[in-house]
Amino acid sequence: MIEHGRNALGEGAVIFEPVTVGFPSRDRIGEEGFPGATIGRNAVLRSGTIIYCDVTIGEGFQTGHNVLIREKTTIGNRVAIGTGAVVEGDCTIGDDVRLQSLVYIPTGARIGDRVFIGPNAVLTNDRYPPGPHESLRGPVIENDAVIGANATILPGITVGEGAFVAAGAVVTKDVPPGMLAVGAPARFRPLPAEARRCR
Repeated sequence: MIEHGRNALGEGAVIFEPVTVGFPSRDRIGEEGFPGATIGRNAVLRSGTIIYCDVTIGEGFQTGHNVLIREKTTIGNRVAIGTGAVVEGDCTIGDDVRLQSLVYIPTGARIGDRVFIGPNAVLTNDRYPPGPHESLRGPVIENDAVIGANATILPGITVGEGAFVAAGAVVTKDVPPGMLAVGAPARFRPLPAEARRCR
């Protein structure tokens, strides 16, 4: 394992090299003894994983291959992040979250507990790129929400508690709790009984 800064890795970790932990953010380059990453017990870090500094991760964390987690991110317990996924800086991810392969989470995103995000889903934070950093607004994904494969969530959007976003949907407006968002741009429908039973 390649380490930068001061890291804390809980017992029971399984690490498949090469893995980098505590990689310095732009603000930390050249600084001595900066805070690295803190990772709870029983982590599984697969080869190619890079975790930046100032990151806190709970217990039972696991990554696929070539996962990138940027600085100032907080991740809860029992979170799995799939191969090739990117979590940009200043994100919050709750407990029991599943991010499938190639998911993109932008700076400033807030993800609740028990959220599932399907492969190739993209969350965005810049409505008129390239905008000034102050204008970035990451989406909010509330507890128990599900986002299907290849869905796109626009900046500042809230996906409500227990809502479903269908595969391929482009979400341009807040999704009310317990609703289904379908299409491009997404329209809202009542959640089918089959989806309610899965919860």
